[in-house]
Amino acid sequence: MQLSFANAMSGHNQLRIIGGSHRRRIIRFPTSDGMRPTGNRIRETLFNWLEPHIAGTNCLDLFAGSGALGFESLSRGARAATLLETNKSVAMNLRDNAAKLGFTNARVIQSEARQWLISEVASDPFDVAFIDPPFAGNLLYDCCANLSDSQKLAEDAKVYLEHDQEIDSTKLPSGWSEIKNNCAGRVHFGLYLVPGAP
Repeated sequence: MQLSFANAMSGHNQLRIIGGSHRRRIIRFPTSDGMRPTGNRIRETLFNWLEPHIAGTNCLDLFAGSGALGFESLSRGARAATLLETNKSVAMNLRDNAAKLGFTNARVIQSEARQWLISEVASDPFDVAFIDPPFAGNLLYDCCANLSDSQKLAEDAKVYLEHDQEIDSTKLPSGWSEIKNNCAGRVHFGLYLVPGAP
C-alpha cells in the first residue's frame, strides 16, 4: 500500500500555488477516485474575482482533494481555511502539505461534506466557500442546499461552484445571486453572493 501510494504521488500529481505569500510552492497529492483539482487557468480566474475580498476571510473547502483552493486562499491572505475530505489517505496528505507549507491556520477534517454540513456546529461563520464535488456524484445542488440550511455562512458570503454542466440558477437556494461565471472546456464555474446569511 505504501508503495502504490508513493507511486500515485509521482508524475503529474502536483500543482503550484499561483499567487500570494506561497506563490510557486508545489502541492503534491495522491490519485483518488473522483479527485479533479481545479486547473491553473480556472484558479487564476477565480482568485482574480476574489482578490478584493479574500484577505482576512474564513474559508471552507467542502471537497478539498488536492487542497488547491484552500491553500491558495491562505497564500492570498485568508485568516483560516477548513478543508473537508472524505478519503483518509487524501486527508492525511492535506495535513502533511499544510504542515510543509506552514499553514497553521488550515484545519483538515476527514468527513463527507453533506453529513458535516448537517451535523457540525460552526462557531466562526465562513466568508468564502468552495463547492466543486466529483462530477459523477451529482452532489452540487444538494450541497448548496445543505450549506444554505446549515447557517455556517457569514453575511454576504461568497460561494464558488464548479460543475460539468452549465450551472442552473433555478436549482440554487433562494437569494443566491450570481456575481461572475465562466467556462473552461467542460468545466462550468461561477461565484455567487449569499446576502444576509445569518
